[in-house]
Amino acid sequence: MKWQGRRQSSNMQDRRGMSGGSMLLGGGVIGVIVLLVQMFTGTDISQIIPPEMIQSGQGTERTVELSEADKQMGQFVSVVLADTEDIWGRIFKENNLTYKDPQLVLFSDAVQTGCGGASSPSGPFYCPADQTVYMDLAFFNELKERFGAKGGDFAIAYVIAHEVGHHVQNLLGTSGSTQQAMQSSNSRNANQLSVALELQADFYAGVWAHYNQDQLEEGDIEEALSAANAVGDDAIQEKVQGHANQETFTHGTSAQRMYWFKKGYQSGDVNQGDTFKELGLR
Repeated sequence: MKWQGRRQSSNMQDRRGMSGGSMLLGGGVIGVIVLLVQMFTGTDISQIIPPEMIQSGQGTERTVELSEADKQMGQFVSVVLADTEDIWGRIFKENNLTYKDPQLVLFSDAVQTGCGGASSPSGPFYCPADQTVYMDLAFFNELKERFGAKGGDFAIAYVIAHEVGHHVQNLLGTSGSTQQAMQSSNSRNANQLSVALELQADFYAGVWAHYNQDQLEEGDIEEALSAANAVGDDAIQEKVQGHANQETFTHGTSAQRMYWFKKGYQSGDVNQGDTFKELGLR
């Protein structure tokens, strides 16, 4: 993705040089499993990993000087965030709506949010309480090295756009109404509603990419699709458990996630993203 020298967002905070308490995950593949299972499947990790292998600990506060590569990555994230501001601001205006920019926080190890404390194993996430996206960029190394994603800067851009998609849902009231419906549903129906919400965020990420084509480079869309494929519920569960259980899916299969990103990218039409209707939920 072309990003050098372009506008950076004023809504990003880089807290990677500051760290407090953290969760100790035993390192290696155990840490990777915890991170991805909690982020993308909602699975109770205690059913897969013995409790003694997961240790909660308090780290001492420290300040770490960021490397030049880290600083450049922060600048890249800020440019991507700025692109989402421009594009969603325009889309909302065209539909007689007002877009409110979200905040984005880069962190290492652990962070306090409007939704409570979180650590790196939470993976990138959006907190509606403070309208902020939180990301530990170490996640992307694990996604590439352990779960087969191609990596590349546009894989990061896809995840940012997906989380901003949740912000769009929050502004439109979709998130709130879906959460209410989930609370009054049984676990199976609640999971299906969650899948629809997540797939719509993938669709919105594709819509963003559609309107950002002037900044794309060869291979960018393939990087996004590779990331979407790697984080499908079926792909993760098969990697972790050796089999997939469709009734516990909360984010959608690899095929679904790629399909909805591509649909948003190819159409650029926000009105074609009713994943709830497509899944027979309304």
